[in-house]
Amino acid sequence: MLFPSKFHRSAAVFLLVISAALPPATVLVWAQNNGADSKNAEDPWSKAQVLQPADFAGELGNANGESAPTIVYVGFRTLFEGGHVSGASFHGTASTEKGIAELKKWIATLPRTTNLVIYCGCCPFDRCPNIRPAFTALQDMGFTHVRVLVLPTSFAVDWVEKGYLMQKGL
Repeated sequence: MLFPSKFHRSAAVFLLVISAALPPATVLVWAQNNGADSKNAEDPWSKAQVLQPADFAGELGNANGESAPTIVYVGFRTLFEGGHVSGASFHGTASTEKGIAELKKWIATLPRTTNLVIYCGCCPFDRCPNIRPAFTALQDMGFTHVRVLVLPTSFAVDWVEKGYLMQKGL
C-alpha cells in the first residue's frame, strides 16, 4: 500500500500541489535575481559591466575603428578555433596558470583604459571556469573598462544560433 493512512494521502496531495506550483515561482525568482542581470553575489563585476549577446551584437554592428572594443576569448583554444565572435583574439585559457600568464603578457602592452570585452561560452555561464579568473586578472592589472559578455548556455546556443557574426580558425 503506497499511502498507509488518510494523513499520508493528504500530505502527498499537499506536496504534489506545492511542487507543481513551486518550480515556476523558483524559475521566476532565479530569472529575476540571476538570469536577467547575470550578476551573482560571487561575481567580481558590476551590473554595468555585463553585456547581453543581442546588445553586444548591436554594438559591434555600430562600432567604428575608434569605438570598437578589443574582444578577448578566454576559454579553450579548440573551441576558439571552432568558432568565435568576429574580431576576437585568443591569448590563453584563463582557468590555467599558463593561460592567465599568456593573457597578462599580451595585455600588458595595452593602455589600462582600453575598451575590453571578454567572453568564454564553453559551458553554462554560471559554471564557467574561465571568465571569473580572466576578469579578476584584468581588474588586478588596473584595466578600467572591462566588460563581460554573458552567454548563459554556451557560445553555440547564445551567439551562433542567434545568427550573430562569427569567425572560424585562428
